Amino acid sequence: MARRLNTVNEVAHILCEAVKNVLEASTGSRIYYAPTIQKVPSISLKPDIGCFVQFSGDYSGLFIMNLSGPAALELYTRSMKFMGLPEEDLHTDYTSDDVVNCIGEFINQVIGKARSMVEARYGLNARNNQPKAITISTAITLSIATMLDRPQCRRLSFKTEDNNPFYVEMNLEQVEFIKLDRTGRKDQVNVQDDIDAMMDSSGPRQCVAASDGCAADIDALMAEFGD
Repeated sequence: MARRLNTVNEVAHILCEAVKNVLEASTGSRIYYAPTIQKVPSISLKPDIGCFVQFSGDYSGLFIMNLSGPAALELYTRSMKFMGLPEEDLHTDYTSDDVVNCIGEFINQVIGKARSMVEARYGLNARNNQPKAITISTAITLSIATMLDRPQCRRLSFKTEDNNPFYVEMNLEQVEFIKLDRTGRKDQVNVQDDIDAMMDSSGPRQCVAASDGCAADIDALMAEFGD
């Protein structure tokens, strides 16, 4: 029997884990997220640094990360020190291009990690465009240019090791991921066995022959159009 999931919240939880894993691995510090997912009417870029990336494929949506100046600077500083750069060579202004680019690379890694996790769990694929990170002074509401069917919005709350807050917001089309039950219980049909049995029978060979005949007919038809 198929199992129905609250898909948007499942994806939000995957994003939480992706953000935590990527940032902890990149900065060598602890990242915390609130155990509460907020349902919101829309998503937006907010001061001081806003990052966004659109993804589409088997599922589509928009991913945003909003950081205060102190949060962005902490993540940048910890990341650079973790890679061995001396503190005197680091920027101290969150509006620096190096800081903004660093945050942009974080979001690129996060969306890649999240896509891999969705694919591993559900077998579904999506691709994303190049992430953008910008410094802003006022909130900017974002939506995807292509119409989504009843998009669902969520907000996730995080804290750095120094308790600087930052937020992730996501917009996902109205979709349900329904996993097939592959437990192989005795009261269920073993689909693979049935396929193997069919391949051993004359049915598939007859189908192949018919397919070959159809292919010949199609070739003849295409040749006729070619004339």
